[in-house]
Amino acid sequence: MDLGAQQHEIGEEVRAGLCRVFDAASFIGGPDVQAFEREFASFTDVSHCVGTNNGTDALELALRASGVTVGGQVILPANSPMATFEAVLRIGALPLPVDVDSRYLLIDPEAAAAAVTGRTQALLPVHLYGQTAFVERIRPLAERVGAVIVEDASQSQGSFRHGRMAGSLGLAAGTSFSPHRNLGAAGDAGAVMSNDAGLAARVRVLGDSGSHQTCRNGETDKGARMDTVQAVVLRASLARLERWNGLRRAAADRYAELLRPMAVSGMVWLPSEAPGNYHVWHLYTVQVENRDRVLTDLHEAGIGAGAPHLVRRTEAHEALGPGCGFFPVAEAATDRLLSLPIFPHITAEQQERVVKVLARSLMIIGR
Repeated sequence: MDLGAQQHEIGEEVRAGLCRVFDAASFIGGPDVQAFEREFASFTDVSHCVGTNNGTDALELALRASGVTVGGQVILPANSPMATFEAVLRIGALPLPVDVDSRYLLIDPEAAAAAVTGRTQALLPVHLYGQTAFVERIRPLAERVGAVIVEDASQSQGSFRHGRMAGSLGLAAGTSFSPHRNLGAAGDAGAVMSNDAGLAARVRVLGDSGSHQTCRNGETDKGARMDTVQAVVLRASLARLERWNGLRRAAADRYAELLRPMAVSGMVWLPSEAPGNYHVWHLYTVQVENRDRVLTDLHEAGIGAGAPHLVRRTEAHEALGPGCGFFPVAEAATDRLLSLPIFPHITAEQQERVVKVLARSLMIIGR
């Protein structure tokens, strides 16, 4: 994505904000952090938001404050990013991956139900690629076994399902604001969202390294506070996020139209928006055969496409233990998934070039 175009749009406002921060020498937890927390809570339609230094810490703190403990099981989709698994492992809990549905590649509620055990403490739906998981279908399961729902909303700022915002559907949610997100900072940042005042207060204490309260309680805290510089950038970006997401949706529609002939011929499988969802297209992921060869062709043409990896196929898999098994839907899709460039300021000409190079690669491979 072209981060420069977004930063150029907010540059003047950010420079003014940085002057304000440095003049006041308020670098951590200052007025801009507090203002961003209020604004993002309002945007997400939750009562509380606590800024953090990155998304992995945000998710870890959300899980800890929600009651996940050492040895507890946390059910999450097998195609979750490594950072999601890492947040669970940091607590000493056990990530229990399950397969995803074949159309939208979101956590499969039936697979989640089959994986529940007496040690299950949380279900962790990940809102992948820009659309919200089917949280309403796993909520009865969580209630039945006494588990909490904690969302990973890092790829879904601004998405919603049946009118409810991603990040407002569980007891708590964690999100990342790394620069490539729909709402990105100028470095690492994150946040925890919740409608539970006590949980939000606990997150703030746990993330405030050196807090006297955590010392008294004998809990291990960590330095996870958001710095004010990132809050300045995030406030400027948040004011434009709905428009930027609208531009992403327009770009996704344009890709769908340009790729339609290849989709009809079976050369490309297109992504789609689930009924009831408002997709914000953090990623535009198609599926193709011979994905790695196609990816190489795109890179050689100067196109910044990407491909996901399953944690199960990395060295980090060993830390997950025997519960991390075979996930046919997630694995088959991962072999074919290809993320095409998408960002608010992408032009029609750039998208046309992407599709042209993709078509040429697929035709050459198919000969």
